[in-house]
Amino acid sequence: MKKISIPREWKEIKKKHTDAIILFRIGDFYNIYEDDAEKASYILGITLSEEGGRMKSSFPKHALDAFLPKLVRAGNRVAICENLS
Repeated sequence: MKKISIPREWKEIKKKHTDAIILFRIGDFYNIYEDDAEKASYILGITLSEEGGRMKSSFPKHALDAFLPKLVRAGNRVAICENLS
C-alpha cells in the first residue's frame, strides 16, 4: 500500500509548532496530517484516512470559517499555512 505523501514544508512547520494543529492548504483543500488529523477528524466530524500508517484528513477551503472556531473552542492552537506561489 502506498503511503500518504506529507509535504516537506509541513514537516518543517510542525517541528517549530509542535503544540498546534497545522492546516496546510493545497489547492482548494486544507490538509491535516498525522496526530493532528486524528484530533481534527474527531472534533470536526470529518473523514480520517490512513495509508501505510500515515493519517490524513482534509476539508474544503470554504469550510474554514466554520471549522476553525470549532478547533479553537476545543482548546487547540491552530496554524494555517497558505501557499503563496
